[in-house]
Amino acid sequence: MYCSKCGSTIAESVTVCPVCGQSQGPGLSMAPAPLLQPAGPPVVTPHWQPAPVVAYAGFWLRFVAWLLDELIIGLPTGIVFIILFLGSGLANIIRGIPNSSSDPGEAIASALGVGFFISIAVIVLLLIVGKWLYFAGFESSSWQGTPGKKVLNIIVTDMSGARITFGRATGRFFSKWVTGLIPAGIGYILAGITERKQALHDMIASTLVLRR
Repeated sequence: MYCSKCGSTIAESVTVCPVCGQSQGPGLSMAPAPLLQPAGPPVVTPHWQPAPVVAYAGFWLRFVAWLLDELIIGLPTGIVFIILFLGSGLANIIRGIPNSSSDPGEAIASALGVGFFISIAVIVLLLIVGKWLYFAGFESSSWQGTPGKKVLNIIVTDMSGARITFGRATGRFFSKWVTGLIPAGIGYILAGITERKQALHDMIASTLVLRR
């Protein structure tokens, strides 16, 4: 005889299976013991597996993440700007006033103007490089997103949901310049109306922004 639960061979007089403890009754199995399946999760064929649920991050969630990142970047940028402006401007004033044969007020204004434009040029260059390294570095890291995105539990992936490379993250960053050229912010608004919530730069770089 065979146990009706585990298929172990048992004597006809046994009422409880010594292997699994199943009570034996009228439904005692006379069939050969079934083949035991290997331990572990059941094997499910791919066509029976449910489609994974993908949660895309929409426009407003991404907008809030962008604001957080701008605050993080803006504070140190403002400090650097003030330092550069004061340093270059005051240095020019000190050097220019004693050697100037014109009105001291004009020398001061001229020195401040030169210092201002030098500071602007330097700060723009630093801002571009800093933002590039900030966004591309964090989005290609194990975080898969900037600190602003991490706070809101959203990540940047490729079209298959995998982590992107630094090169793709760089392409995504500079593609935002193209997005910004579209009037009325339509390139960004696409993140709220397209099927996969992709902005224009996501389409160019073949990336997705997902919610964890």
